[in-house]
Formats: sequence, structure tokens, C-alpha cells
Amino acid sequence: MKLIEMKLNEYLDVLLSDAPAPGGGSVSALAGTQGAALLAMVCDLTTAKEKYAEDHALCAEVREKAGALYEGFARAVDEDTEAFNLVAAAFKMPKDTEEQKAARKQAIADGTLEATKVPYRVMEMAWEGLCLAEKLQNHYNRNCDSDYGVGVLNFMACMRGAWLNVKINLPGVKDEALAKEYEEAGKKMLADGEVIARRIYGEIEEAL
Repeated sequence: MKLIEMKLNEYLDVLLSDAPAPGGGSVSALAGTQGAALLAMVCDLTTAKEKYAEDHALCAEVREKAGALYEGFARAVDEDTEAFNLVAAAFKMPKDTEEQKAARKQAIADGTLEATKVPYRVMEMAWEGLCLAEKLQNHYNRNCDSDYGVGVLNFMACMRGAWLNVKINLPGVKDEALAKEYEEAGKKMLADGEVIARRIYGEIEEAL
């Protein structure tokens, strides 16, 4: 059964166990799912009120994109664990002959690259979520301030957690140019995301 299809208590029990996966990568993707869901909810609760009629078009646009992000994050919850399992399986491959050693080495490299790509994509989705949240700022039902703020916090937790999962796998990425690209772009994305999240959170906290 896919993680995303489990009952909440079942998922948490697996997470609580000594199983190596799901781990931080899947948890980060789930945080992104929650962020997207909250952003969509805020949009729905805004378009339901005539008081915010001038914001309905924007909320409808953001709602559609937040829904797409929700689906992407939900898939990534399992994709991250699947990528980890690829690496774990590769390390268990036989290494008795030179051919076996070469096949094992290649499988580890391939698995590690996938285990880097998945959280990097999650970072990109979290960045998109933060940009959507920024676009929605001051154009939503203000009774949802706390929900909006928690959504932003979830996007930021998602991005930070995904970045840690990118970082831990980067040393195993054999393509040095690609590894450098992930490192530099990831750092910038994280720094820019922090700026958006801190600004929104500070303004909400002050308004409450």
C-alpha cells in the first residue's frame, strides 16, 4: 500500500517504527501537501464570501495551482521512499566478481541520483507554493489568517527538509557539474524562500 493511501495512524506507526523508510524526505513532502491543502482551503473560504468578491478571480487561480501542487506533493511522499529503497537495494547487490561490483556501483549511483532529484523537485514545488502564498497576501478572507500562516510554515518546513535530503545525497552524485548545479540553485531557492516565509509570517503575527 502506498504511504499516501494509509490511514493517518497507520502512517504514523510506520514512521515511529525502526523501518529506515519513510523518513525525512517523505515527511517533508507531506508537509508540502499540508501547505498546499491549507492554501486551497483559504481560497475556497474566500470565494465563498461576497465580501471578498474583488479577490475571487485571484483566489480561483491560486486554488487551481495549489490543487496541482497538492497532487504533486502527495506523489512525492511515496516517490521519496521509493528512491531510498532503490539505494538500499543497490547496496545489497552481490559484489563477488568485477562485473557484479561494476553493476552494484552503477546501481548505487543511479539510485543516489534519483534520491537527490526527488527532494529537489519537492523543493521546487515548495518554492512555487510560497510564491502562490505571496501572490495571495492581502487578498483572502482574513478570518483565515492563522490557516494561511500555517500553510506558509508548512511550505517552509517542506523546503528545509527537502534541502537536507538533497544535501545528504549530493556527495554520491557522480556528475560533478550536476551536483554543483543542485547545490547552488538549492541554496538560492532556500534563501529566497526564507525571505518570503519570514515576511508573511511576521505580518500575520503582527495583524493577529
